[in-house]
Amino acid sequence: MKSYYIHFIRHGAISQTLKGRYIGVTDAPLSAEGEKELRRLDRELDYPYAKVVFTSPLKRCTKTAEILYPHIKPLVIDQLSECHFGEWENKTADELKSDDDFKKWLAGDTSVKPPRGESNADFTRRICLMFENIVDGLMKTGTTDAVIVTHGGVMNTLLAVYGLPQAKPFDWACDNGYGYSLRLTPALWMRDKVAEVFVRIPKKRDEEE
Repeated sequence: MKSYYIHFIRHGAISQTLKGRYIGVTDAPLSAEGEKELRRLDRELDYPYAKVVFTSPLKRCTKTAEILYPHIKPLVIDQLSECHFGEWENKTADELKSDDDFKKWLAGDTSVKPPRGESNADFTRRICLMFENIVDGLMKTGTTDAVIVTHGGVMNTLLAVYGLPQAKPFDWACDNGYGYSLRLTPALWMRDKVAEVFVRIPKKRDEEE
């Protein structure tokens, strides 16, 4: 039975002035340094082969897909966007430290959400439904190699839900331009909805799987 390979790549870096802020649906573009670093990684390391590329609609992701996979027109999917932080967008944890709802949200309380934003539960439900739809589509069409260019929060959450070995979202955190490759077998996916996370990407040229 064939295996399916899905490669998650976190978008390139945005402006340093936004570092430490909750940048969710804010459409911040890649910084000049972020673009430069992606091109360096692409030149010096190996990104995986793909027949199809899926991407969040936000500029930092679509530009990353364009740089790394210039010959593939990506499929832009709204549901791959980062969490909507509502009134907490563009603010730092220090600026929000006196907000009781923020403290509860940060502690993982699913009963609260950012004002005019998206709860953790709604965010997880949205991206999980989309990921399962992507997997089902790949299996129906027999497409065995796909890339998903998305955000750190999306990637980390999906890996925590579906990835083996099991780990918490924070454990999957990685730098901009990096990510992980998953191997799915239809039988295991249909039975347990899990996939093997088998390598971090991009790889060194002489690195074997």
